[in-house]
Amino acid sequence: MPSFDISRSRFRLADDHLIVLCELAAGNEVPEDLGTARKELVDSGLINPGGELVHALLPLLKTVLNPGVVITLEAGGRQGELRHGMLIGEDHVVAHEAWPGTDEAEYSLVQPKMLVWKLADMVNLQQSPASHDAALSLLDTTVGTVEAGLAGLDGASRARSGEEERALVHRSLTTGGTLAEPSATHLAELICELRSSWRMTAAWRGTSGEQAGVSARGFAVWDCGPLGYWLRELPEEPVPAERITPTSPFRLVRVDAKTIWTRITELLPDQAEIRSAAPGA
Repeated sequence: MPSFDISRSRFRLADDHLIVLCELAAGNEVPEDLGTARKELVDSGLINPGGELVHALLPLLKTVLNPGVVITLEAGGRQGELRHGMLIGEDHVVAHEAWPGTDEAEYSLVQPKMLVWKLADMVNLQQSPASHDAALSLLDTTVGTVEAGLAGLDGASRARSGEEERALVHRSLTTGGTLAEPSATHLAELICELRSSWRMTAAWRGTSGEQAGVSARGFAVWDCGPLGYWLRELPEEPVPAERITPTSPFRLVRVDAKTIWTRITELLPDQAEIRSAAPGA
């Protein structure tokens, strides 16, 4: 059921609710198959029976309908996959955050000066809990090996202890694989401590020479809790999923929280990179 917190400009909406709101804001008819979502919006007070939106929704919908920069955050962990993000418009910034086990996401307005802080909060960026160990700061393997280890983690869900879980993941990594020691043990530890693996991508309308198009850049991180943050250098983001195969190189590099903060900041385009969306641009 959709709901809102007017004191903090927050809205809980499922995808169907957002589609209905966008159709109404654009002056379009709502498709019949979205009738239930429309009724829920009326019952929650976000629209009236005639289809008029509450005033508090206008900044959100203006930004959703015409964002200048779209930031997507795909996060995976033991509770499944979640999709968060941010939409940067001409006048407003809108963040949306999913919640495990629900269809609704929270949409909120963000002060432009706080958008990097908000993105850092979305990935729970914390000070690095441990110092660097030069001998364990780089790991090279293949996508197939990592997928085997993650599959082993899924199979270890009923393990009676952390040691048993690590042993099962280690067996998945080394059975038929080519990863030698100490890398196999190290990767097994990283996988068992993995809080989330996430990738953040920014896309915007840009130019390449005289041609207009969409520009994008991104990066990916493993948050391994007590074992720290690991930047996924290979496959390098953004990369289409169809270009990744089991034999594709996979590289993790240990980084600190400051490096991730810098990467988030550098993700955002400057004005010179953005093509004006004004008519005739």
